[in-house]
Amino acid sequence: MTDFPLIAGILASMLHVISGPDHLAAVTPLVIETKRKAWKIGLAWGLGHLIGMLLIGVLFLVFKDFIPIEAISDHSEQMVAIVLIGVGVWAFYRIFKAPKTHKHPHIHTEKEAYVHIHKHEHNHNDAHQHTHKKVIKQNVISSFGIGFLHGLAGVAHFLLLLPVLGFENQFEGIQYVIGFAVGTVLAMSMYALIVGKFAEYSKQQHNETFFKGIRFSGGLFAIVIGFYWLYLSFN
Repeated sequence: MTDFPLIAGILASMLHVISGPDHLAAVTPLVIETKRKAWKIGLAWGLGHLIGMLLIGVLFLVFKDFIPIEAISDHSEQMVAIVLIGVGVWAFYRIFKAPKTHKHPHIHTEKEAYVHIHKHEHNHNDAHQHTHKKVIKQNVISSFGIGFLHGLAGVAHFLLLLPVLGFENQFEGIQYVIGFAVGTVLAMSMYALIVGKFAEYSKQQHNETFFKGIRFSGGLFAIVIGFYWLYLSFN
């Protein structure tokens, strides 16, 4: 085993998180819609995933003869699939929901007089800030719940902690578990931060078509992975 169990735990969990398309699909639409402080979405998913995974692990060890752990895991996988589809549909709804705009005519007298119309979307600043904070809070809660379901979905998650049994002493095993917890949260927080920065930058370019394309891709990603997981759960 490695001489650095803490680092080994971090690397193992980060690889597990980033290599799962279902993990990324779950938070991508939420992050794109949130944009600012998007790392909170990743943090919430990581904490939820960690808690769910530890819970299913404890149930497996202590109550495996009394509780249908595999049935819980299977149903959790189906729930994750349905939630992913729901997140994608929600993203599409946000995209195609018509914003409230007002048209104002403007008269220009530069060389020749002509009239054209601008569309303006009006938001009171305080109300906009309040709404944005509400969206962040809702998305954080949703991300935590999805992460928790992901943690429950699959007793195989518990196998990721089996390297603990190979360490020479208990202290090294504890370091690995701590590293695994840190890596899980860190990986998704970093992913959410990067996607959020990209989404915010694209929004600032004032190219509505390009930004809608990004949002559409995030929603489609979640729906495709959701149906794929649903297919796998029944086979």
